[in-house]
Parts: sequence; structure tokens; C-alpha cells
Amino acid sequence: AICKIFYKYCKAKNIALHGGNFTLSYDTNIPRQTGLSGSSAIVCAALNCILDFYKVRHLVKVEERPNLILEAEKELGIVAGLQDRVVQVYGGLVFMDFNKSHMDRLGHGIYTQMDISLLPPLYLIYAENPSDSGKVHSTVRQRWLDRDDFIRSTMNEVANLAVEGRQALLAKDYAKLASLMNRNFDLRRSMFGDDALGALNVKMVEVPRELGAASKFTGSGGAVVAFCPDGPEQAAQLEDACKKAGFIVQPVQVVPSLLTEADPKI
Repeated sequence: AICKIFYKYCKAKNIALHGGNFTLSYDTNIPRQTGLSGSSAIVCAALNCILDFYKVRHLVKVEERPNLILEAEKELGIVAGLQDRVVQVYGGLVFMDFNKSHMDRLGHGIYTQMDISLLPPLYLIYAENPSDSGKVHSTVRQRWLDRDDFIRSTMNEVANLAVEGRQALLAKDYAKLASLMNRNFDLRRSMFGDDALGALNVKMVEVPRELGAASKFTGSGGAVVAFCPDGPEQAAQLEDACKKAGFIVQPVQVVPSLLTEADPKI
């Protein structure tokens, strides 16, 4: 699918591609169906390989690459948005502003890279027997398309949390960050309801909260990111509690952006 989308893009942009054949294969260590964007990660990696194979990395703007990945996934019937693809393309820590007029005019958001050292220690929690994150999107997406007032206003509030989150990180106000993380899940829960989220997913959020840690989904369910504002002792308690609940917990390792001067930006 990504080969097809890439070819269409290059044809539309008059980007010449040299001849030659290639074979694509992949391996991944991303746990399946955990809301960790495993499918888009594979497509993103494939796009990077194709850019290098045809030596056109300098001709495909960074801002447009997430759209290509998303279009490829749509070809496969995957319901998704741009957020995961943006951070996979950019790497590191990215603030995303999906300003409507900007999106309508250019087809992509305003993406701002941030210093990863601003992040506090975070922990990834996921279940060994995950749920299907794709099912969680269904009714809310349709209600959004139907212009449901509650869904639209709540989604706007979720978007505003990102703005506040950026401010909290820049100020290193981690108490505020913890509050925003919890609020994010509470808003999602109010839109989707526990039946759609699933008991296992809700429990993954509640286990850290019972210890005073902040937690929210990494995506649409299947995995949770947690922050322990009280430090290492609280983190150790989190690890014990997760093990007792049957969850896997790992420290988050944020990789800096791998973009170079060869990756043009608008």
C-alpha cells in the first residue's frame, strides 16, 4: 500500500524515480494490538526505506510524510489519525497543532519539535493479552461526523490539554502535567464509556492512580503511559502493583529525532 501511495505522490509532484527492483521485509518488537501504533510504525519504516532507495528524501517534505503513511493505512482499511504518524516521522517529542485553517490550506498540522529532556520519567504499561484498539474508535467517530455537540466540545477540550501540556513541560510544572494526564483519560472515558474502553484497559489506568500516579492511554486502548510524581519509590510500587495485576511495565525510552538536513521542512 505504501508503495502505491508513494508512487502516486511522486507522480503528482513530478519527482522522477530511477529504475530497479527491491524487496521489502520487516520485523518488529512492538507488542501487537496494544495501541502503540505498531502498524503505522511498519509503514513509516517502509517509507523511509523507499525514500533512501530512490534517493528522494530531500524531495519529500517531512510535514507531508505522515499523510502518506495515513493514506497507505486507509488503503488497508485501518481507522486512524495523524498523531502517531507525525511522531514516528519526526521522532523525539513533538507538539502538534491541528489548526483547522492550516489543515484546510496545507493538508497537515503545525508540528513543533521539543527537547526530550523536558519529559519526566514515564512508564509504559500494557497487557499480555491486549484488546483490539481499532474497535474503540467506532461509535465516537460516527458521532463526530454527525456533529454531536458533546463529542465535539469534549474533543476540543482534549486538544486544549495538549496546549496546556506543552506549557507545563516548558515550565517543568510536573504536578500540572500529572493533572492533565489524568484529565485526558477522564475526558476519553466520558466520550467512549467503560463498555467500549473495556474493563482491562480501565484497570490499567486505575492501578497507577490507586498509587497516586498519573496515567492515560498511549492511544486508543491496550497500553497506558504513567508518571510517578513522587519519584523512584512510587515507581517501584507501580511495578509491583502492575505485576500483581498481570500487566507488563517498562520505563519509557524516548529516542531523539533522527531527522537531518536531508529531510526538508516547509
